[in-house]
Amino acid sequence: MAVEVVILDIDGTLVLSNDAHAQAWIETFAKYGYEVPFEQVRPLMGMGGDHVIPKLVPELNSKEGTGKAIAARRKELILNKFSPQLVGAPGSRELVFKMQESGLHLVVASSASHEELDILLKVAQVDDLLKEVTSSDDAQASKPAPDIIEAALKKAQITPDKVVMLGDTPYDIESAGKAGVRVIAMRCGGFSDEQLSGALAIYDDPDDLLRHYDSSVLAPNAKQVLGI
Repeated sequence: MAVEVVILDIDGTLVLSNDAHAQAWIETFAKYGYEVPFEQVRPLMGMGGDHVIPKLVPELNSKEGTGKAIAARRKELILNKFSPQLVGAPGSRELVFKMQESGLHLVVASSASHEELDILLKVAQVDDLLKEVTSSDDAQASKPAPDIIEAALKKAQITPDKVVMLGDTPYDIESAGKAGVRVIAMRCGGFSDEQLSGALAIYDDPDDLLRHYDSSVLAPNAKQVLGI
């Protein structure tokens, strides 16, 4: 089945933000008396806070008490401290434009909140191009749960067999897989090829995919089909 819809992750895929998110978690946990090392936090980037918080401090959750305060403080740091430091991944705008030019229907699926997502789309310079979005606000559970991907499929009104997702973490691959969607992965999120081994294909970044677009599964005349 040829690809008709592309679901887009943003953090780590179109914006080089995973290290900033890790640092925001570290600073926030420290403020509340929990010392968590970078090497413990960084591999969890790509998950939403509802998963990150209990994985780092099992007695906490993002819905109540200290865990809820940590989630709110982390969001505040991203919005007010770290967002000015973020940069788009190479080729993000050009790739989005190319996919639209090829006739693909694009829908954003991010574990970020709508407030964070608005900033991220501006950083990637695609805020004028991408208007259909789903975020953590549209799902009961964030990645690696399939909720956000399923919300994107519902928004696009399409079945998974005609869809591919662009992502950068094992959690994108896991969440998309649970929803029946295959993933093209980007190394610019900081994960190894081994960690991304469940992907349909792996590229360095959006620019790398753009340079190989005509031989990718996204090309209008692609011989590849989903399900191979």
